[in-house]
Amino acid sequence: MIEFFTTTNLGIFLLTVGQVLLLVIPLLVALAFLMYADRKIWAAVQLRRGPNVVGTFGLLQSFADFLKYIVKEVVFPAGADKAVYLLAPMVSLVMALIAWAVIPFNDGWVLSDINVAILYVFAVSSLEVYGVIMGGWASNSKYPFLGSLRSAAQMISYEVSLGLIIIGIIISTGSMNFGDIVAAQDGAYGIFSWYWLPHFPMLFLFFISALAETNRPPFDLPEAESELVAGYQVEYSSTPFLLFMIGELVAVVLMCALVSLLFFGGWLSPIPGLPDGILWMILKMGAAFFMFSMVKALVPRYRYDQLMRIGWKVFLPMSLVWVVLVAFLAKFELFGGAYARWAIGG
Repeated sequence: MIEFFTTTNLGIFLLTVGQVLLLVIPLLVALAFLMYADRKIWAAVQLRRGPNVVGTFGLLQSFADFLKYIVKEVVFPAGADKAVYLLAPMVSLVMALIAWAVIPFNDGWVLSDINVAILYVFAVSSLEVYGVIMGGWASNSKYPFLGSLRSAAQMISYEVSLGLIIIGIIISTGSMNFGDIVAAQDGAYGIFSWYWLPHFPMLFLFFISALAETNRPPFDLPEAESELVAGYQVEYSSTPFLLFMIGELVAVVLMCALVSLLFFGGWLSPIPGLPDGILWMILKMGAAFFMFSMVKALVPRYRYDQLMRIGWKVFLPMSLVWVVLVAFLAKFELFGGAYARWAIGG
């Protein structure tokens, strides 16, 4: 039986499909409860109850909302390019999902353990902007089109900062494989061996850039629901609109996973002696998502000019200087080799 799944084309295909479903189905189910948690956290900050009717404590509210979107009618704007109009939300969702192919949840628990995993994630996530542009253009309206251009500029701007911040991690590790990055953080000091300490300034820049990259408040200018006309998805309804929103939430959870892997040791235990495992990875991702939700509840929205000014005049110079500094510290193995884990083996 094992030989069938490892030597035949049909067996390899079935095994791959099974592995993909084993990842995607729990991820999509988790999204429903993460959305519930997001709404509950927001409600608690504003001293209100939040979802509390559908199911026990409102736990099934996300599934009810999903059903509502599914049964609604799909309305096409007059003159819209229907093929591109429907393809745009699918591109946004698929690109967000396939990035998870290289995200490990435990040692060896990954669909594709490639050496250039970080490069793959950035290549795929960069393509998500095409879904936004396609959606705005295919709607045959100047408001969604202008909103899609604004969204694309925002996403591209903060990808630059995210990439430079991660280059510092790559320099310290000597590898673009997530497993190697986590292994480099496995030291005798537990939580103090993780990259959040030597790369402490970049942790905040990465978190803020992730907020802007995923269109989360206070940088949710692509949605801009408080404006008279919203952004690229204003002409969408029913299932296509739902696909845009699911794709955006998948990207948010992906950023939570990247924060956990790059700065907080992934599946490593924070206390020496405690066993490592997937539970630590899930807890760290949950903590990162909680911070995403708290920022959404507490921080008012930025203006678009403020958003772009921070990205190009603050984050870009700081991340460039940090790359040069880390390269210098790694080259001469200063601070006990904290920035040259490739040289000291973790």
